[in-house]
Amino acid sequence: MGVKGVTGVFRRRTRELPATAERGAVVAAADGVRVVRGRRAVLDGAGIEVRAGEVLALVGPNGAGKSTLLSVLAGDLAPAAGTVRIGGRAAGDWSAPELALRRAVLPQTAELSFPFPVAEVVRMGRAPWAGTEREAQDEAAVAEAMAATEVAEFAARPFSALSGGERARVALARVLAQRAGLLLLDEPTAALDLRHQELVLRVCRERAAAGDAVVVVLHDLGLAAAHADRVGVVHGGGVAADGPPAGVFGEELLSRVYRQPVEVFPHPRTGVPQVVPRRDAEAVQSGANHPA
Repeated sequence: MGVKGVTGVFRRRTRELPATAERGAVVAAADGVRVVRGRRAVLDGAGIEVRAGEVLALVGPNGAGKSTLLSVLAGDLAPAAGTVRIGGRAAGDWSAPELALRRAVLPQTAELSFPFPVAEVVRMGRAPWAGTEREAQDEAAVAEAMAATEVAEFAARPFSALSGGERARVALARVLAQRAGLLLLDEPTAALDLRHQELVLRVCRERAAAGDAVVVVLHDLGLAAAHADRVGVVHGGGVAADGPPAGVFGEELLSRVYRQPVEVFPHPRTGVPQVVPRRDAEAVQSGANHPA
């Protein structure tokens, strides 16, 4: 065996695989994070913890820094100041292959230059485990992820031939197939219809119930209230509020953050907070008199 082969075997045998985090344990955290883009501090003093067994939704207005904070928590973006820890270690201390074993990231857009079949795109999520003992899980992980996202029926179709919503579900399947203990999803419901929005958030809840930590950027406050254990309201360069939706989604805070008066009331059956824009009676009556 040549030197290259010996080195490959050595690396495979000594590669440290991640341990399963205990439920409630902090698996990622940002503290005092500052990120500057151009001359603007997108984040300035932002901090939040991500815990195993929970769905954490990041919400806030456009441009607040939700996606930036997600990238920081993923270790993909190094802040100008502050600290970021993943798996109990500074994010910058992990190599890219080591990070890929510990966290999976779904970006806002999923583009591929070549017309790979859907099944192969999902299988790409297994790449970090090549050469490890968990490589034996590849087939089961791919099949399970495709079933969960309802993309198995077009497994042989080229990714480039899919609709935007179908691509979004395939991209999520790739992330699920990775089987990392920390999932970071950037607006996974943006291109989806009502049914598939619910499907994606149910999958997030299932992963959290199995012990994973899930962070999801959402614009729909109703989805966040219904499916998240905690919400972090990103505003003014930091996290303006962090806690259970029922405790965080207050009319004063949301009206101020979104610069739009809102009303918050419990759903009559579930008690989950419902957030709607405050509209005066004249506007409502005018809409009723002029149907589409």
